[in-house]
Amino acid sequence: MNMQILIAGFGGQGVLFAGKFLATKGLIEEKNVSWLPSYGPEMRGGTANCSVIISDDPVGSPIVSEPNCLIAMNLPSLRRYENSVVPGGMILVDSTLIEEKVERDDVSVFYVPATKMAKDAGFATLANMILCGKLIKECSDMSFENTKEALQKVIPPRKANLLDINLNALKVGFDY
Repeated sequence: MNMQILIAGFGGQGVLFAGKFLATKGLIEEKNVSWLPSYGPEMRGGTANCSVIISDDPVGSPIVSEPNCLIAMNLPSLRRYENSVVPGGMILVDSTLIEEKVERDDVSVFYVPATKMAKDAGFATLANMILCGKLIKECSDMSFENTKEALQKVIPPRKANLLDINLNALKVGFDY
């Protein structure tokens, strides 16, 4: 296993939280991981991206420049990173916010109306977790196992009441 994941979108979309969740899930599964957040000068509304590596082998560098998985949560992120995905990789697109189609035919593309699905399900701010659920489903190296434990580690105690809603969002994405 060597997942090189890049999650990108606007600040406030939960990009960094999604990356932290995936990295924590990898740690629980005793993989080598790295989580490298990056965001612009404004946390909310500025650009944000997160590099996550989950690997059987030691991680030499935390920077993901050629991801085998891209989660694009807005159009500028898709435009910026689409061509960096390795041939044979996958791109998950929040199709509620991104109407353009991926122009490549050498990657698997999943159009998930995550923002709409989150609003319809009553957890409007969890499109990020819906996309993580879809990633877990489509990635043969990942399983839904350990998702609750990983969420328990990344959700702060003062927000413990959000555990079930995050778990439900993951399940909605996994089942899509």
